[in-house]
Amino acid sequence: MVATMEFAGINFTCAFDSLTHYEVPHKDCLLPLLSKVLGYCIVAASTIVKLPQIIVILKNKSIKGLSIPSFELEVVGFTIALAYCLFKRLPFSAYGELVFLLLQSIILVVLLYQLSPTLTLKTWLKAILYCAIAPILLAGHITPSLFEALFNHSTGQLSFLTNFMSFGGGVVRLFTSIQEQAPVSMVVGSVLGVITNGIVVYQILAYDKSAELKRKKES
Repeated sequence: MVATMEFAGINFTCAFDSLTHYEVPHKDCLLPLLSKVLGYCIVAASTIVKLPQIIVILKNKSIKGLSIPSFELEVVGFTIALAYCLFKRLPFSAYGELVFLLLQSIILVVLLYQLSPTLTLKTWLKAILYCAIAPILLAGHITPSLFEALFNHSTGQLSFLTNFMSFGGGVVRLFTSIQEQAPVSMVVGSVLGVITNGIVVYQILAYDKSAELKRKKES
């Protein structure tokens, strides 16, 4: 009898048992294990996924082509998604990247505020409102129906690497969400995220190709 082998919420028992008998692990054993491992890989990768974007802004000291409201909405979106996952008590491997993406997104918004030539009173009011509401959401102090409603509604200096990593991570997260039997709304959100990031990656590639052809014509 093989002792239970579990680490960081990942159960290796059935896979190890199959391998010790020189057998290929069954898919019912392998898929959940793969889902957990990939989930933690996404979490690990998420710690630097927005770093290229941050470096681009710091290097160029420019936010040309970037929309502050869009980055603010991203912070709100990650906050709602994280709060939703905490509320549903999902395993950390199913949502851990949201913690690091949220922190990096907040850093991006702070940089945008610092480099913005003008900051209106409205901008500061939005920041104060977020700081007041975010802890309430993350603590789960709202009704389940409101959580569901919030979760479902939730190029310039854009970094290609950041968006490509987001696209790849979205594909893997879609797989892990299905394996972890996440709520349908979360699976749908993963599908939409893959499509959205895929479109952005395509647009960046198309823009770079167009710009290169233009440079060749001018030279």
